[in-house]
Amino acid sequence: MACCFRNSYKKTPFPPRFRDRRLGFAQSQLRDRSAAELKAKPTMKVAIGSDHRGYEVKRRIIGLLERLGHEVLDIGPGSGESVDYPDFAFEVAWAVSEQRVDRGILICGTGIGMCIAANKVRGVRAAPCHDSITAEMSRRHNNANILCLSADLLGGELLDRMVRIWLETEFEGGRHARRVEKIARFEMQERRRESGARDQTTPDQ
Repeated sequence: MACCFRNSYKKTPFPPRFRDRRLGFAQSQLRDRSAAELKAKPTMKVAIGSDHRGYEVKRRIIGLLERLGHEVLDIGPGSGESVDYPDFAFEVAWAVSEQRVDRGILICGTGIGMCIAANKVRGVRAAPCHDSITAEMSRRHNNANILCLSADLLGGELLDRMVRIWLETEFEGGRHARRVEKIARFEMQERRRESGARDQTTPDQ
């Protein structure tokens, strides 16, 4: 008897109108939850700059940052005309170093030139990232405060994902904090050494 009952039982599917309602309700819940999570995330002030090669990518990332609720300081350039990348790298790096912004993003053809220039400014830890892993680890282990990106080598979806990961990833601290502090101490020692060398070469008035 039990066997016959089991064989005769069939799962009755939901009628199409009920399936549509259930799907619509689930999608609505997902949208509401995503909006709530977005509002709950802390927002930052982010400085962004590029050269002419990175101009269009800069515009794309500005749109992403604004959709995520962050405040954007656009250092420039204002068009795709040829410019020199160090000019914009220094401006973004100074904004980060002086704590006028929380983070910085720089874009050029490869991201390398921007990174070299930005790291000349005291207190800046600029990282050239080329995938989601390097974007995450630059924050998790190195506490990078400027993200340097390639306009020529990275696709739009990957750029968006990298920026999101980089903004959301926290610094782990611990042994990594000790190593970052060593870099900061070295910077201070170099400043004092250079200041002392200038004092020795300055003639008495």
